[in-house]
Amino acid sequence: MDTILITGANRGLGLEFVRQYAADDWRVLACCRQVSAELDALEKSLSTVAVYPLDVVDHDMIDRLSRGLAEDAIDVLLNNAGTMGSSSFAEHGIDAQRFGELDYDDWAQIMRVNVFAPVRMAEAFLPQVLAGTQKKIVTLTSMVGSMNLNTQGGLYAYRSSKAAVNSVMRSMAIDLADRGVLAIAIHPGWARTAMGGDSAPVDPVDAVRGVRRVISNLTPDDLGKVIGYDGEELPY
Repeated sequence: MDTILITGANRGLGLEFVRQYAADDWRVLACCRQVSAELDALEKSLSTVAVYPLDVVDHDMIDRLSRGLAEDAIDVLLNNAGTMGSSSFAEHGIDAQRFGELDYDDWAQIMRVNVFAPVRMAEAFLPQVLAGTQKKIVTLTSMVGSMNLNTQGGLYAYRSSKAAVNSVMRSMAIDLADRGVLAIAIHPGWARTAMGGDSAPVDPVDAVRGVRRVISNLTPDDLGKVIGYDGEELPY
């Protein structure tokens, strides 16, 4: 049985990843700060789903969880947890983080969640990933992190965090390639979640299904790329 560890698993895309992987008979290690009723129900009804408390900005907590799972092989490490901070894209769009009105403390927190946490998770769980058969480390990114696709400006904090995580995942892909690890950033599309808002065009079920297809088809030729849930490569 393949095993996946998912951060931010209590709602949105994270919860849908839990549902879909569990339905396909994967062992799911679902990590989150607060357990939602939906995730709790999945754990109680499925023996293959195990929930673990985890705040991804707490590096000591990450290390403790890694020690607790030291004997577990992890085929896919999925860094799903992410944030736009206190701003709401669903309400304000690109005006959510406007030049001249930026909250720098909030920006720093966004970087901790969206950039530092995926790297720290990869460092802490590398032994478990190396023990797995697939050896994949995946971080969800966003097309708004692309320099080439940025034609509207705004979203300073969120854009910069996704551009940064694209960069660190590229370095990770290079650094871990000789150990057989496939590390990559994947854009799940603009999905209808609490973060994406009700007007987002992509259904979460389709977003997750697409990301899973990309993950299953990864090869060493994808090293350093940013790939969309539809399988298309995105420009940096």
